Amino acid sequence: MAVAKVTKAAVKRTTIRDMKSLGTYKKEYDRIIEIYAELVEQYAVLNGRFASEGYQYEVSTADGSTKKAPIVATLESLRKDSLAYTDRLCLNPKTIDGIKIEKKKTSALAAALSGLE
Repeated sequence: MAVAKVTKAAVKRTTIRDMKSLGTYKKEYDRIIEIYAELVEQYAVLNGRFASEGYQYEVSTADGSTKKAPIVATLESLRKDSLAYTDRLCLNPKTIDGIKIEKKKTSALAAALSGLE
């Protein structure tokens, strides 16, 4: 089964769609969404490389011992960073439950005009 390629543009579109659905999107968040989308894309690329290399999670050191492979440390860091961004963007259950979403009030004129249609 082929896995769809994760792109920054696709992550950004999905994130904005999800935030609009949750009522948390504002245009002012686009810079943060850009960074988040880039992190997710980088994670997907590195995770694909990690898988294709057989999930080698340890490497040998000069003294003959082993240590965590650099790609594992990078994946862990990207995972933590992207989780922090999901908190800021209110995209996970932990944060969405703790916020109060303000609904835009419709003016009396707008309500009357929408009733004419």
